[in-house]
Amino acid sequence: MVESDDAERQPRKKTVLRPDLKNRTFAGRSAIAGLLLFVAACTPDSLGVGGATDREVVGSPANIASLSEVIKSNPKDPESYNMRGTAFGEAGKLSRATEDFTNAIALDPSFYQAYANRGLALGRLGRLEDARKDYNKALQLQPNFDIAYIGRGDLYRESGQLSAALNDYNRAIQLNSTDPRAYHNRGLIYQGQGQYRFAIDDFSTAIGLNNKAPEPYNARGISYLALNDSTNALDDFTTAVARDPSYAEGWANQGLAYEQKGNLNKARSSYNKALGKQSGNATAREGLRRINTGKTIQQQNAFQ
Repeated sequence: MVESDDAERQPRKKTVLRPDLKNRTFAGRSAIAGLLLFVAACTPDSLGVGGATDREVVGSPANIASLSEVIKSNPKDPESYNMRGTAFGEAGKLSRATEDFTNAIALDPSFYQAYANRGLALGRLGRLEDARKDYNKALQLQPNFDIAYIGRGDLYRESGQLSAALNDYNRAIQLNSTDPRAYHNRGLIYQGQGQYRFAIDDFSTAIGLNNKAPEPYNARGISYLALNDSTNALDDFTTAVARDPSYAEGWANQGLAYEQKGNLNKARSSYNKALGKQSGNATAREGLRRINTGKTIQQQNAFQ
């Protein structure tokens, strides 16, 4: 649960639901090209304040029940609906979250944070056009609301509208956003375009804003790996799995780094750990196949 302050219009602090990070597939170069495969999925931690434990508390049945009692005693308070909607969102009950955000907006049509929260919930429900309209409304009400730019940018990025996504992330950054998602998600676009140095800079900034999340380390490691810098890549992947030992993509990419360095025993171990976390992980399966057939990344590089 994160609160956003705004100097121009803020009669009260209002809760804003933070999206999780989402990773996408990007190819590197040399023999590594085509091997950097990840699953696009919501991750346990967000890049907002706190981590999985905080989010579990916010979305816990006890917290939802407590907020329901608050609403029962004061059914005309839009912030209470917004807070319970956030709790429902963290609990994965997106339809209930959407209902609460809608009630908050009905009670306070100027509640731009509730519009952004409903946009996030609608986006997760696959109602992308409705989500975009809500982000647009939030920005109409508060043009300097960085979180809405980031959320709308995510919608554009996920639909392949990369120029529009970059514009929104750039705008959030120009507003001096301290939300690491602006930098992380812009870095993902740079990475997909092969602009690995720019991507590394953005991932490093995201890490500086929150060094607890595993995703920016994993993403930065991918860019290092694409630049054939397996040493720095290995450091980042190792940090990513230290932050979240259940992070299958981090283990699989650590295997890639070990394989690129020629340490096949450790590569095999990392790939097996990835499969232990996610049995269908394609990166780990392909890595083990290469090792078992003697067609490793290092050997492929030798013939280029």
